[in-house]
Amino acid sequence: MSQVPTPHISAKEGDIAETILLPGDPLRAKFIADTFLSDVKQFNETRNMLGFTGTYEGKPVSVMGTGMGCPSIGIYSYELIHFYGCKNLIRVGTAGALSPDIHIRDMIFGMGACTTSNYVRLFKLPGDYSCICSYELLRKATDAADAMGLSYHVGNILSSDMFYSDEAGAEGSGKSWTDMGLLAVEMEAAALYSNAAAGGANALCILTISDSEFTGEKTTAEERQLTFTNMMKVALKLA
Repeated sequence: MSQVPTPHISAKEGDIAETILLPGDPLRAKFIADTFLSDVKQFNETRNMLGFTGTYEGKPVSVMGTGMGCPSIGIYSYELIHFYGCKNLIRVGTAGALSPDIHIRDMIFGMGACTTSNYVRLFKLPGDYSCICSYELLRKATDAADAMGLSYHVGNILSSDMFYSDEAGAEGSGKSWTDMGLLAVEMEAAALYSNAAAGGANALCILTISDSEFTGEKTTAEERQLTFTNMMKVALKLA
């Protein structure tokens, strides 16, 4: 018996490309499909988590929302890898700056993802797993950004389970994440990276900074949905 459709994705076999972009916001997925893809077909609307497949420069590529947090992207990325055969999963999301040298609209390539989530521990490994991206995708992404003349930062990020929290920059009695050189905080990369590693797939998290506690800069929901296009252009080049 076929394992598709799944409880969370209504696509049939062959509906989803091997390379898929994964924004947290399903409306950002629709924006990417409408703006950049040709011959678009919608493959998912279950739970309003919109998913589309089309072509970009003649190559098949899909895009689908994932929701927020490690558990949500954990479900979708697992099903995409194990039931739909996705090989390259690229998160295109927003993040908060963890460094005074990082400003809004800066683009971040997450080389590694520290986490406060319990998600990775549920793999029951005999130690602490380092959640890292695919070097192949990272190299292609930096090459693409260089070719387009786009600036970017590469480094460690934090996947946090808490949105409203002081944990990211808390000084306390020990070192803060900023002290340890982390660039930005988001909520999904660690689950994506560990699921990809366990499933034999490639993953990369490309972020655009939406706010900074150091400068007080912020962007609106509409700006986050419609104007953070540089990371989308880079991600599409990886198809």
